[in-house]
Amino acid sequence: STWGEFRTGKTQLCHTLCVTCQLPLAQGGGEGKALYIDTEGTFRPERCRAIAERYGLAPDDVLDNIAYARAFNSDHQQQLLVQAAAMMVEARYAVLVVDSATALFRTDYSGRGELSARQMQLAKFLRTLTRLADEFGVAVVITNQVVAQVDGAAMFNADPKKPIGGHIMAHASTTRLSLRKGRNEQRICKIYDS
Repeated sequence: STWGEFRTGKTQLCHTLCVTCQLPLAQGGGEGKALYIDTEGTFRPERCRAIAERYGLAPDDVLDNIAYARAFNSDHQQQLLVQAAAMMVEARYAVLVVDSATALFRTDYSGRGELSARQMQLAKFLRTLTRLADEFGVAVVITNQVVAQVDGAAMFNADPKKPIGGHIMAHASTTRLSLRKGRNEQRICKIYDS
């Protein structure tokens, strides 16, 4: 999983993975298609075109190999995984991207009163992703939002932002990458956990 605040490069990384997963194994690719579940309306085909050209791939072919779905609520997001499984039976997919895994759960379940229900539904979604990864050998990449840490420990922390989803997100992810803005247009990626 990757997490960071707005404009840290999470979606750009996802676009790049959707293109590079189509490269041959000898070139570091996955020789497969990409499936992109978009929960925030941030997918940009024109970015994939530019990335494809950078790697010497035909942009139209690359876009044909990216299955795109827009999720509108957390139930729909879960249902899209059922459709993804059906598609993976039919063709070789190298990567499944969910950008952002937590956004719709945050809006569908608000406040501390619904926190338990949100975490249960999020855990169910993450278990389904894990099952897809195991069953189809697909890499799963999820982006995550951040929240400002407002407890007493925040004043001792240089960056008081932490990822949404708590321990459930942490346990479901093999590798967690923290992205933040650097100087000018630089982005800094830190391996948070692996």
